[in-house]
Amino acid sequence: MAPRNDALWLEALTHGSLVDAPANYERLEFLGDRVLGLAIADGLFSGSRSAEGDLSQRLNALVSRQTCARVARRIGLGPHIRLGKQALGDGGADSDNILGDVIEALLGAAFKEHGFDAVRTIIAQLWAPEIAGDAGRAKHPKSALQEWAAGNQRKPPEYELIDRSGPDHAAQFTVSVSVHRVGAVEATAGSKQEAERLAAKKFMEQYG
Repeated sequence: MAPRNDALWLEALTHGSLVDAPANYERLEFLGDRVLGLAIADGLFSGSRSAEGDLSQRLNALVSRQTCARVARRIGLGPHIRLGKQALGDGGADSDNILGDVIEALLGAAFKEHGFDAVRTIIAQLWAPEIAGDAGRAKHPKSALQEWAAGNQRKPPEYELIDRSGPDHAAQFTVSVSVHRVGAVEATAGSKQEAERLAAKKFMEQYG
């Protein structure tokens, strides 16, 4: 799939920290996010007879920022992202948030130039390992922990944001999860939601 409009693809690769650039990826990321969601939802709907709840769980996992970042790393996207000096020095090229946004922006650019059918084919290829894997198949760790606490006559788990560090484009969140009279664990990730998920998973591994 050869680019037709170089400016469009440069826009998709450009982070807002590159202040002298005429445009950044944010608008194309908005579009690509919707294109990705529709393509994955259509593939899941056509490929199984699963109930709506199971389809939603898989969709959310497959379009999550972490999954998008894994796909971006697998194709070596990081070095091609156009970042300002500060963002580059802060590790922006390996940030889950930036990698996820940029790959969605590239899907948005591809949609504008080549249409939905072509982009759906690309997504099916790039996301094939994720679709074939366990993403969204297993119970979410937070749900599993909630059910474990209830089943053991414990109070519901409590999540607390302990620390937020780093610049906005490469922020790190540390979250604690505790169950009364059982224990507490902490986990750190590039988003509060992912930190909560990892903390719940760690708690279950340690106490479940």
